[in-house]
Amino acid sequence: MANAAPVRQKLIVQMDQAVEHLKRDLAGLRTGRASVALLDGIRVDYHGTMTPLKQIANISTPEARLITIQPWEPNQIKGIEKALSSSGLGVNPSNDGKMIRVPLPPLTEERRKELTKICKQHGEDTKVQIRGFRRDANEELKKLQKNAKLTEDELRKAEQETQKLTEQYGQKIDDVIKKKEQEIMEV
Repeated sequence: MANAAPVRQKLIVQMDQAVEHLKRDLAGLRTGRASVALLDGIRVDYHGTMTPLKQIANISTPEARLITIQPWEPNQIKGIEKALSSSGLGVNPSNDGKMIRVPLPPLTEERRKELTKICKQHGEDTKVQIRGFRRDANEELKKLQKNAKLTEDELRKAEQETQKLTEQYGQKIDDVIKKKEQEIMEV
C-alpha cells in the first residue's frame, strides 16, 4: 500500500486546490454586502501593463454597501473608473479627485436567484474536476498494479480510498456552495 501513498497525496493536493479555486471564484460573486474580493478580477492599464487593481490602490469597505478605492497615484483614477465601468459588475463609480466610491445597489430577487444558479454551476464544474482527478488517480493505481508494484487487494483498497476522498470533497463543495447561496439570499 506504500506505493499508493504518493498517488493519494497528489490527489488530496489537487482536490484541495480545486476547492480553494472554487472559493476564490465565489468570492468574486456579488452578495448583498460590499466585499473587496468583488474587485479581485479587475485589471487596470497601469503605464501600459494590465495590473490588478489591488496592486495600484488601497481598497476598503467602510460601509455595508460601499467600496472605496484610493489609488496611490491620483492620475490613475480615470483608468480605474474605466476598468470598473467595463467590468460587468453593474456598478456606477464616482470620484472626488482623490478617491473613488463604488456604491452597491441592493440586489433584486431575480438577480439573487441568477447568482445562486451561477454558484451551483461553479460547484458542478468543480465536482466534474474532482471526478477527473479520481479517474486519473485510479488509472495511476492500475498502472502500479500492472507493473507489479501493487497487489490486487491493495489496488481495490486504494480505489475505495480514492472514492471516499471524492465523496468527502464533493461534500466540501456542497458546503461551500450552500454557504455562498445563504450569503446571496440574505437581504
